[in-house]
Amino acid sequence: MFLSRPARGAVPALCLALLALAGCAHHKTAPNLSPGEIYKRAHKSLEAYDFNSAIKQYEALTARYPFTDEARQARLDLIYAYYRAGEGESATDAAETFIRENPTHPRVDYAWYIKGLVDFDKPPNAIESLFRADLSQRPPVNARKSFAAFKTVVEQYPKSEYAHDALQRMVYLRNRLANYEVHVARYYYKRGAYVAAAQRARSALDQFDGAPATQEALQILIHCYDQLHLTELAAQSREVYAANYTAGEPAPPKKSWWKFW
Repeated sequence: MFLSRPARGAVPALCLALLALAGCAHHKTAPNLSPGEIYKRAHKSLEAYDFNSAIKQYEALTARYPFTDEARQARLDLIYAYYRAGEGESATDAAETFIRENPTHPRVDYAWYIKGLVDFDKPPNAIESLFRADLSQRPPVNARKSFAAFKTVVEQYPKSEYAHDALQRMVYLRNRLANYEVHVARYYYKRGAYVAAAQRARSALDQFDGAPATQEALQILIHCYDQLHLTELAAQSREVYAANYTAGEPAPPKKSWWKFW
């Protein structure tokens, strides 16, 4: 069976269609745009909260023109775009790369700040909110990394426009970390693991001075020393407690009636 010949105008029409498609693809990738033009488009998407589009355009810019000033700024903007798009790992990687490659850049403080935001402790999820869960009992997985990043902003770039907010977040994280240390110390104390309880209470006191939870940490430390018959250390700790807190020394944590260990 033989196929019929295509109509005389079919081949030219097909060629025109293919050229049109190629033109569309050419327009989509826009290879002839300058670094400045690509950056403007990407920044416009960022300002419109179209973070996925901004990410693609910034990535294209850094890939095509890696050594331009626009590419350097794009790498900084990418950190924020990744963060807002919920791509935490990409945001952290981008921030760390920028910090490593541009340690003296005038806006490197911004990279540290966004790095801290990525690891900042998340608010309670729906189930935790429903049951009013105590966040002090939830392990602070990324809180220490966030605290370290914000600390860098505050200490190394004190004149940064992000320093004040970073400091406020550090206070929150300090309290959060201290609460968790005390929670663990309390847990050990109730189970008779007085050495472990004393270590966690001591850690809270040494690392998170000024946090409200340090009062209870000192109380637990005193009672641990009593249980371990470390009389001198217990006496010294009581002197520190009396010098810093007006309230009398409370009773040690008690076991719950249903726990037998």
